[in-house]
Amino acid sequence: MTGSLAATRPRRPPVRIVLVDDHSIMRQGLRAVLERETDLRVVGEAGTAAGAATAVATVRPNVVLLDLKLSSGPQADGLQLCRQLTAAHPGLGVLVLTTFTEDRLVVEAVQAGARGYVVKDVDTTELVRAIRAVSRGESAFDARSASAMVRSLSGGGTPDRERLTDRELDVLRLLARGLSNRSIGRELFISETTVKFHVGNLMRKLLVGRRAEAVYAASKLGLL
Repeated sequence: MTGSLAATRPRRPPVRIVLVDDHSIMRQGLRAVLERETDLRVVGEAGTAAGAATAVATVRPNVVLLDLKLSSGPQADGLQLCRQLTAAHPGLGVLVLTTFTEDRLVVEAVQAGARGYVVKDVDTTELVRAIRAVSRGESAFDARSASAMVRSLSGGGTPDRERLTDRELDVLRLLARGLSNRSIGRELFISETTVKFHVGNLMRKLLVGRRAEAVYAASKLGLL
């Protein structure tokens, strides 16, 4: 019985990916690697910001694999493209794949709407895992990028970042247990309105828009 049910269960459609990198040889290599995976499909490529915008609008991918350096212009001109794509296509998962390791670029990429950030020397297994995570609406960072996010949250990265307060960490731990705002208020002896205030603040600081994303991001950053 179980076997027949498994056999008739519909397969999930493959993750549709657009590759954005100004080096064609890099795109060719990525395509060759990713298309070995049965659940991943490269449906478009671009070497410029304009080409990327057109490709995404045309083929409607689930994930864009984006390099931050797309021209001889600004060091990280891909950040503006990231903002443009995520604003124009809600739900699109942008995963930055770049050579840049500066803490500020990791934070700025997330602020621009990227769900993940990995450096180009990442191994294939880790890259594929990151793409799958981003396609599910989750965050994905390699070890160096995650460390950069931790430093920024703790005040060791960009100077204007705010760190989570002790009370916000208390609320975050209870969020991770699945408690509602009302239940969190009972646990901490504070009002539901105050809980909402703390939840809003911690989500802003973690650069996420939903409670589940806050818990996931915090766990990836070692805050839980």
